[in-house]
Amino acid sequence: MGTPLHLAVALDGTGWHPASWREPLARPTETLSPRYWTDLVIQAERGLLDFATIEDGLTLQSDHPFRPDDRIDQVRGRLDAVLIAARVAPRTRHIGLVPTVVATHTEPFHASKAIATLDYVSTGRAGVRVQVSSRRDAAAHFGRRALPEDRAALTTELFGEAADYVEVLRRLWDSWEDDAEIRDVATGRFVDRNKLHYIDFEGASFSVKGPSITPRPPQGQPIVAALGHVDPAYQLIAGSTDVGFVTPHSADEATALVDTIAALRPTQAPPVRVFADLLVFLDDTTDAAQARRDRLEELAGTEYRSDAEIFVGTPSELADLLQAWHTAGVTGFRLRPASLPHDLQQITDALVPDLQRRGLYREAYEATTLRGLLGLTRPANRYTTV
Repeated sequence: MGTPLHLAVALDGTGWHPASWREPLARPTETLSPRYWTDLVIQAERGLLDFATIEDGLTLQSDHPFRPDDRIDQVRGRLDAVLIAARVAPRTRHIGLVPTVVATHTEPFHASKAIATLDYVSTGRAGVRVQVSSRRDAAAHFGRRALPEDRAALTTELFGEAADYVEVLRRLWDSWEDDAEIRDVATGRFVDRNKLHYIDFEGASFSVKGPSITPRPPQGQPIVAALGHVDPAYQLIAGSTDVGFVTPHSADEATALVDTIAALRPTQAPPVRVFADLLVFLDDTTDAAQARRDRLEELAGTEYRSDAEIFVGTPSELADLLQAWHTAGVTGFRLRPASLPHDLQQITDALVPDLQRRGLYREAYEATTLRGLLGLTRPANRYTTV
């Protein structure tokens, strides 16, 4: 087998198309139930996917990226992504779980212990997708900051803050050495206090003393991911993350984005795993996939637009595209199902077997941690004392 490609699925509500909740197979009455999310992730694990991301936000879903809307014909309301992942983790054994955390208005100390806890609950399969929020209605929920009016300045500020946020996460995960816990009943020593470390982070937005209250996670460092569309986001991906999600619309664009991130990456760091996002409508025939998209567009009353390339066709046709873009340099793909569970079932039951026949995809899970699945070693602790 050549260089294997990696697959992830992006889970959001009843699917990424705003009318997906009206599909025959949809389960719109169950999106606030643990069983719904468990069923989806178990289905993804059945297809041997590397990980599932779970969308989240600090505002109600909206058709507009920067302000609320008043639509009543689309899914509104969601559960907390980290808590979903923690609920699903014990029901799964292999697949990585990567919930979204909005860095702009949350505290990195809280996020660090939540993701460390998820890593314990999942026995080493946790990650976090760090997201920024430029929406003023989100800022109004917290009332702690005024966002710059200039959008370019705002973007630069938010992504710079996100880089600090990730640095704090990583320092806190390392703030306990691996053998800091002694738990010796005979001597009465539970912890070696010399192996807990202050992180003493000072940044423009926050200062954090440390150490964490949670011992170092099983992976040492859970996976950090981010989505990028603009240069400050690519700088965040290159400088701070393990996995970057990008939205190319051709193989050439995919190559260019991989090269851009590689050029920004510190020389001593392992390469970023670059995943191309694709929104997918999959069916047994191209005509059936297009007919489903047309039906959903009619229900929504407008053509659905996405930051990512929209693919409409058969799993075999999608496999052709994935193979070409993988050859162009991307590590893998994060697929956004237009409707759930339909498109997820097409991914696991048809796309994955096609990729396996081509020798491009694993036949079984080959590692016990998310870092292992992605070919990343467990990192040394920066604070380890000799």
